[in-house]
Amino acid sequence: MVHAHRERIYIRKDIILKLSDYGELNQSQLMSYCGLNNVKHKPIVDELVEKGLIIRFEEPWGEQNRIIKYRVSEKGREIVKAVLEPYELLFPRGEDKEKQK
Repeated sequence: MVHAHRERIYIRKDIILKLSDYGELNQSQLMSYCGLNNVKHKPIVDELVEKGLIIRFEEPWGEQNRIIKYRVSEKGREIVKAVLEPYELLFPRGEDKEKQK
């Protein structure tokens, strides 16, 4: 099965929207639901945390372990509504260029 290349803007949008849909997800769930590779795409998630678009936090799991979880920030919600949703309306994904002609 061949997968199309997904641009970084869509990866970012997918991450923020999945977190909006689910409220919060642990790192494994987030990567799985977004169809991302943890090693390859973790820097994108880290970038979203640094920019304040998503929030990273840890929860205790057992006596000595912790689970990394993420949720979308208010700033992230604002960016989706102001930038990403209008962008996708103008330039939808998967649009066949032949249909535009």
